[in-house]
Amino acid sequence: MLPESVRIVEVGPRDGLQNEKDVVPLAAKVALIEALSEAGLSTIEAGSFVSPKWVPQMANTEDVLRRIIRRSGTRYPVLVPNLKGLDAALAAPQVEEIAVFAAASEAFSKKNINCSIAESLDRLAEVTEKAKDHGLAVRGYVSCVLGCPYEGAVPIAKVAEVAEALDAMGCYEVSLGDTIGVGTPLKARAMVEAVAERIPLGRLAAHFHDTYGMALANLLEVLRLGVSVVDSSVSGLGGCPYAKGATGNVATEDVVYMLNGMGIHSGVDLDKLCAAGAAISATLGRDPASRVARVFAAKEE
Repeated sequence: MLPESVRIVEVGPRDGLQNEKDVVPLAAKVALIEALSEAGLSTIEAGSFVSPKWVPQMANTEDVLRRIIRRSGTRYPVLVPNLKGLDAALAAPQVEEIAVFAAASEAFSKKNINCSIAESLDRLAEVTEKAKDHGLAVRGYVSCVLGCPYEGAVPIAKVAEVAEALDAMGCYEVSLGDTIGVGTPLKARAMVEAVAERIPLGRLAAHFHDTYGMALANLLEVLRLGVSVVDSSVSGLGGCPYAKGATGNVATEDVVYMLNGMGIHSGVDLDKLCAAGAAISATLGRDPASRVARVFAAKEE
């Protein structure tokens, strides 16, 4: 049964912009986050506290947090990879929520964070414990839930195992990420069903990239299962630096249009959302990846 409402977690300012080759001006990041909150998005990933050597686009996350005008009722989580990142987040202004991540693929884990899955979970246990001690909410991500650029197919049992580990640490929600966008609807359904045997559906989120144009179809399938939290990226920003050809997360504009058409409430103003996507796309010097945004732009010409 489809949910009556869906909470959208906007990941464009973090998951999207972190893959840009050129430096995105601080003012543009701040304007994007404020425009997204004005459009009604209640959860917006504002950045991450990772090494600027590896992810230079996130080097000024603290400045972003200091400058944004916060909207009442909106959450602005940040991603942290380790204790050093957590300490930076704790020192930053008004951080109330963090996100942590682990991969369901051994090869991806070693390529991405230079350690095994087991080692990464041990590290994250320390991070989540300290974060909770400081009163922070913690959200978990599982990468490569429907495929890995190095291993190919990823066993569903491993996805469920990693998700359960994050849940056991105290993550209030676990987001299941098709990092390279290779999933198809029945595979997405089977994966979520397997994870839901260990974690209630109410604590799961879908994070599907759109490399093969399957993201909306995959989302619809898991929405029918009862998933009611969706990660998406305005204008389809993003990609995966470890997977050639992988495109960004499903575009938020396209998700909202689909939800509107099914009578599912998201609380997001589609016109304002498209305007936010158009503005950041103009800053980046390209057209929005969202098909819905392109139609809206054409109507205004």
